[in-house]
Amino acid sequence: MCCLQFLRGSSKPSHDTQLTTSMVQSNGENAQRNQRGLHQIRSAIQTRSLLAKKRVENITKSDVKGFFTRNAFVLLTVAAVILGIALGFALRPYKLSYREVKYFSFPGELLMRMLQMLVLPLLVSSLITGMAALDGRASGRMGMRAVIYYTTTTVIAVFIGIVLVLIIHPGKGSKDEFIKQPIEQINPADAFLDLIRNMFPPNIVEACTKQFKTQYAKRVVHVTMTVNDTVVTLNGSQVITREEMIPVPGLVNGVNALGLVVFSICFGLIIGGMREKGQPLKDFFDCLNEVIMRLVAIIMWYAPIGILFLIAGKIVEMDDIADMGGQLGMYTVTVICGLLIHAVIVLPTLYFLVTRKNPFVFIAGLLQALITALGTSSSSATLPITFKCLEENNKVDKRVTRFVLPVGATINMDGTALYEALAAIFIAQVNNYDLNFGQILTISITATAASIGAAGIPQAGLVTMVIVLTSVGLPTDDITLIIAVDWFLDRLRTTTNVLGDSIGAGIVEHLSRHELQKDPEVGNSVVEEVNKKPYRLICQENECDRERPVDSETKM
Repeated sequence: MCCLQFLRGSSKPSHDTQLTTSMVQSNGENAQRNQRGLHQIRSAIQTRSLLAKKRVENITKSDVKGFFTRNAFVLLTVAAVILGIALGFALRPYKLSYREVKYFSFPGELLMRMLQMLVLPLLVSSLITGMAALDGRASGRMGMRAVIYYTTTTVIAVFIGIVLVLIIHPGKGSKDEFIKQPIEQINPADAFLDLIRNMFPPNIVEACTKQFKTQYAKRVVHVTMTVNDTVVTLNGSQVITREEMIPVPGLVNGVNALGLVVFSICFGLIIGGMREKGQPLKDFFDCLNEVIMRLVAIIMWYAPIGILFLIAGKIVEMDDIADMGGQLGMYTVTVICGLLIHAVIVLPTLYFLVTRKNPFVFIAGLLQALITALGTSSSSATLPITFKCLEENNKVDKRVTRFVLPVGATINMDGTALYEALAAIFIAQVNNYDLNFGQILTISITATAASIGAAGIPQAGLVTMVIVLTSVGLPTDDITLIIAVDWFLDRLRTTTNVLGDSIGAGIVEHLSRHELQKDPEVGNSVVEEVNKKPYRLICQENECDRERPVDSETKM
């Protein structure tokens, strides 16, 4: 019996044998699964290769001609940027005088003047018609979504800037290699109050040409002394006086965009609430907006020429490029990395997560506006081109663009917020200041708030950065350390600002699609043929031969 039990027990597989067998089986299944996955990938690559080969073989002269016709603006603008850079560096050895550089840059100056000419009527008409086309609830929800988007992207941009500057540490070294330049001194409290004052201009006509700005004047104070319980005022050779700087109200040239935005939003909401009575005004501003957009279409043909001379003239004018080495070069690289991360990774990811559509197809339709922003260095001057790209290329509802873009061009400055936070910590590193967590948090909050006050004009970030530096006790004079490269970085952060505004319009439209469908407006909503695509870019050439409906955009 014992022998039989032993033999019977030995015939059963042991626990280790079962475990080994199961591991072998699982490994075999994993290998088969991996092989199936690789086979699917190979099949997909072969299919795509065959489709691409078939498309290349079927290309005709008319297809090539049609491609260049559809993308003429984009191709001409890209060519203008390349030629501008090449021409600028080719002319640098000739050491042109200041007058010669200004003459050379004159075509670019004309483009800036043309675009700035359209900013004011476009800003007012687009906001008024956009707000009038929506009911109170729809505009409130859309505004809340836009504000949440603006706040989220700005906070993310500031966080990226702070993390990069702390990791790369570009300010390590000596402060002696920098060349200081004079800069206007501004009190942070006065700058904040000026922001509030400009929101409510006393004269709406004056707001079209002037902004309120606190200026400073010297005041002589006579000291009165009490001697033997008698009050006497010293005079003659015994007069004791001292000077103090006092704030006085002043005006500077420039469109008060913030005040016009506040006025236009309120004006448009009231017109929309008046229904039939407000229809004549509504039709007037809608017609004005259409006229401005047609003018933009004309100016766009001149834009490549202007951008070419703007970029070439700036390259000829800039100081010795060798000065950008060392700390200043590392600072420039850090800012560029931060802007690229925000523009290429963060913003497209947000767009995809919300809309589930391919963000790079959306960005491709904005290429003309982005290159214009790079050339003009002004989000406000780029506003007409941004409208045209969003409404005609990306088919964003006009009621959304007319509300989101003007507000975004005024208060949504992702690139500026990133730059201000990064530059403040860079200046602290140059001065060997160790910032604690509380000071870094203060910089992040202040940079977010200060970017709202940065008007969409060139190099406005240098002015608002005084507020950021003062908030943590850093020397405001050291802003001059980074002026040498600000002309270049200003163009990159302006491009980031324009991209952030545009993606915000796409996200807000997607989130507000139900309200927009319930409240259709003749002449204010974009009605397009379902199967007709507005444009066809290089990135879309891998699509199927048959046209897809607009609603079924390529998914990532």
